[in-house]
Formats: sequence, structure tokens, C-alpha cells
Amino acid sequence: MFRIPAAWMRGGTSKCWVFEWDNLQVPGKSVDEVLLRLFGSPDSRQIDGVGGGTSTTSKAVILSRSVTDGADVDYTFAQVAIEEQKVDWGSNCGNCSAVVAPYAIDRGWVEAGQDNTSVRTLNTNTDQFILQKVPTPGGRLDDPGTQTIPGVPFPGLSVGMGFLDPAGRTTGRLFPTGERLEKVTFDGREVPATLIDAGAPLVILDAASVGLTGHETASQIDSQAALLVHLDDVRRDAAVRMGLAATRAEAERAIPKLALVSRASAEDEADLVVRMLSMGRLHPALAITGSVALTMAAQHEGTVVCELLSSDASSGLTMRTPAGLVQTWAETRDGVPVVGTLRSARRLADAELLLPATW
Repeated sequence: MFRIPAAWMRGGTSKCWVFEWDNLQVPGKSVDEVLLRLFGSPDSRQIDGVGGGTSTTSKAVILSRSVTDGADVDYTFAQVAIEEQKVDWGSNCGNCSAVVAPYAIDRGWVEAGQDNTSVRTLNTNTDQFILQKVPTPGGRLDDPGTQTIPGVPFPGLSVGMGFLDPAGRTTGRLFPTGERLEKVTFDGREVPATLIDAGAPLVILDAASVGLTGHETASQIDSQAALLVHLDDVRRDAAVRMGLAATRAEAERAIPKLALVSRASAEDEADLVVRMLSMGRLHPALAITGSVALTMAAQHEGTVVCELLSSDASSGLTMRTPAGLVQTWAETRDGVPVVGTLRSARRLADAELLLPATW
């Protein structure tokens, strides 16, 4: 039996198990094998592991003190498949990113300031620097915190996150195909789409073009099996176009994600209405890397997003999601574009996960 130290943390609207790299080294086993067994995959309920059985609760964040100039902490995100024996390392999770600074401060890797503490983090999946800012009154974490966000009923630590120069971190280009607007095939017909890489790769469709209002609930979308198949076909085709996979069959479940956007009304109190799909189902709120991509798309004429906006979005977006409003900000620092948002995080438990010696 191996005992694996871990912390269970909520980051934004996701939950993840947080590990340090050294603690996942098990003789004769790869990190993928260790994570799958710890989480209880493959199994739709993950009943013999610590996974939560949903895309937002089957996640791992693995950290180490950074050896990279300009970074305090390196971290790698892993999306642990539920019904497949697979770990996806292809992208970052913006919500789970919010756990990194609080964990590093708590571990003493970064000295806490008297009012706020800034932690420069590097996501190794995407080579993305994210500057995180956490309140530390009196040099201590403001635990449990007072920050509330849509989709989470209780407050947590406030974590401000700024994605530095987020364009093209996975593919090398903001618009991997070179086009801001192109045609994709949905259910045998062509519809307009924007394929963008900022924060993480994202496929953006106008909800109306696939027969939706954009205000659908999770049950209304997830119950439409044919719709989900057609949308996944679009997503897989886009993965090939964006250079993320050689064939449709090789396209990862986690990237690119797909966003359905629609024009906001006065009642929405937002610039844009968003429904995002993650791992084949409607995201309960909004992937934060997706919010970064949507914000960047809003700043470029000719994209699906820009065509639906009725006001300038150069300083950020307010997006209506199933869980409520998500806001982003955009600015330039020392000539570098930065897109940011505010999340909350909370440490739920410290644990030793028991890994069988054989399986």
C-alpha cells in the first residue's frame, strides 16, 4: 500500500485533487496509471476512487517550486477521464488554476505579504504565465475568505488571475487556421465558427446557427443526444484544423472546448450569453480559459463573438452563464496583453490517498 499526500481543493467552479510531483512517483507505474487508480477510472461513478464522476470534479493539479525564471510555482493540470482509461494533459483548467497561489502560500513556497501576496505561476500544459493575487491580511491567508462567485453557494479566498499574453499558447497562433471566421459542418450543413487559441483552444458557434436560443439549461442540452453528437463532430473536426490532432479519432475530449454564444438582451445584464460544453456535457458555469478566449475573440472584428456584441469589449466582457455573471478584464502591461478574472478557492481537506500496491 502506498500513501499519497494530497489536498482536496475547490478552485472556482471545479474541484481538484492537488499533488506535489515527488509524491506521485510510484515504482513501476506511470503518473497516468497512478492518477487513474486513485480516481477510480475507468468507471462512470468512480466508486473505488476519489473522482467525483463529473468533468468538473475529476481533475488533478500537480505542483512544484519553479525552476523557471520569472515564476514562483510550476503546475500541471490533468483531466482524468471517467469512463476511459486516459489522462488528458493537453490543456489547462482556469478554475483549478485558482488553487495554486493559496497552496503555495500555505506551503511557505512564497512569503506572504502584509496585505496581498502576488504569486507568479507557470502552467506547463500551455506554457502560460498567470499572475495570481491573494489577500493575506497580517501576512496570513484570509481563510476561509469572503469572495463569492456564480455557481458556488459559499465564499472562499479571493484569487485574482491575470493571463499574460494568452494568445496561441497551445498552437502558436491566436487563430490557428489564420481565419477569424470559417465554415464548419454541423448536421450536414455549414455554419459559421471561430477557432481561437487563447487561454486554451476553443471553438465558438452562434447558438442560433445550431437551432438553440443560447439560454438552454443543462438538462435541455444534455438530453439531446443527437445534438451532442453533432457538436462533438464539429469539435473533433476543429481539433484537426487547429493542429491539435492528426485525425478526428485522435481528438482529445478536453480540447478544444466548444462555446455556444448568443446576443444578450437587457434582461441578461451582460455583453454576451454563453453556454460551454466540456467533456461532452454542458459546463455548469464557464471554463475560465474559455472566458479568456471569448474575451480575446471579442477584441477582433469578424469573429462570431464580435458580430454579436452591441458595445465595445476592449476592456473586458460580462458574460451570462447558467450559474450567473462572469466578468473578465483586459489591459496591456508593459506592452503585453493581459486578460484576467476573479475566482475564489477553498481548501476542503488534507488527505493521504491509499494506493493499492498492485491492481
